[in-house]
Amino acid sequence: MREREERFHVETSVSDDAVCVRAVGVVDIATVAAFRAALWAAPARPELRVDLSGVRVLSAAGVRTLVAARLWVRAQGGELVLVDPPPVVERVLRATGLRRVMPVVAGAAPERLLAAV
Repeated sequence: MREREERFHVETSVSDDAVCVRAVGVVDIATVAAFRAALWAAPARPELRVDLSGVRVLSAAGVRTLVAARLWVRAQGGELVLVDPPPVVERVLRATGLRRVMPVVAGAAPERLLAAV
């Protein structure tokens, strides 16, 4: 169990107008269920920020989860924003075309985030 904890974890921060889900580690077939659960468990806010700065690998399963989360958030009238993807993840976003359909920003606005829940 300890190896799985080191492989992937998620932190969630909530403010009045945004939720930030920060993924850390490898997002692949073994960890995507936890990633998906964190995204779906996020309280409804106008913006869901997915902080990818700590992601070392984003597999096809992770890409599919981001696409599904975007559709789900938009259906609720919100926006999904990707934050700080590292170069390896940025390449995946470009290769899959996600970079063209999802906003990608550098840095999370500190005034919009609270301590991790």
